[in-house]
Amino acid sequence: MSDPAKQPDQPRDPRGTYPSEPFPEQEQKQPGLTAPMDPQPDHGELSYEGSEKLQGKAALITGGDSGIGKAVAIAFAREGADVAISYLPEEEADAQDTAEWIRKTGRRALLLAGDGRSEDFSTNIVEDAFAEFGRLDVVVLNAAYQKNRDSFESLPTEEFDRVFQTNLYSLLWTARAAVPHLTAGASIITTTSIQAFNPSPGLIDYAMTKAAQVAFTKALAQELGPKGIRVNAVAPGPIWTPLIPATEWPHKLPKFGQDTPLQRPGQPAELAPAYVLLASDAGSYISGAVLPVTGGKGL
Repeated sequence: MSDPAKQPDQPRDPRGTYPSEPFPEQEQKQPGLTAPMDPQPDHGELSYEGSEKLQGKAALITGGDSGIGKAVAIAFAREGADVAISYLPEEEADAQDTAEWIRKTGRRALLLAGDGRSEDFSTNIVEDAFAEFGRLDVVVLNAAYQKNRDSFESLPTEEFDRVFQTNLYSLLWTARAAVPHLTAGASIITTTSIQAFNPSPGLIDYAMTKAAQVAFTKALAQELGPKGIRVNAVAPGPIWTPLIPATEWPHKLPKFGQDTPLQRPGQPAELAPAYVLLASDAGSYISGAVLPVTGGKGL
């Protein structure tokens, strides 16, 4: 009989990688912060190991202070990239923590506080990142806003505007400013959502913007492909980020992610490898794609 100690590690069961029990009811005001969350999300702080896939590159991540953006920022830094993150001023504490994790890798971190609904801010973050790093290789368009709607007929116009300005206008402004700074080998990555394909009635305006992001990704990939610039999207399923308790649906949290085939919500750390793939040379022939990370829920 062989020595059990010398046996290869068994594959990790994805159902038990993270806690799968229902989350307690909880609610936050927008934009949502990490500290009050129960349980605390995993951004890969202690688990993500880099292998120089982005060595010497520079990245800009909108909404990079927490959630998916934070996990991507940590992963990019551990892969060798300098990272700029944009965020709302109310999210300063989360942003500072993300910057600390970036700097622990020996890479540079640039913090850019402001509101993406401002065209000047969404444009200037590109110029600021380029000025700081002297190059721009990866742009992750990740900032988003969502809120639960009791009904379509009660959807306020000002809320509709806020969702579209945050999720679409800012995305367009930042991408448009970034393109002149990108050269062959660069990558643009959009964070869309399973909501683009399987929309929930209570998130109708959010889902509309996510569907538009898919069209944006596919159209821009066709335009920039001949220049050697790839454009892709990641479509997360139910991921445990501050956006969720700030969506104002506390009664839904005990069921959050329980309807996936893996029977649990995902963690931000589980999204980061998808962004690394799309940003790195390992994804050199991937463009115009929407990569689902949904726990098995179909798009």
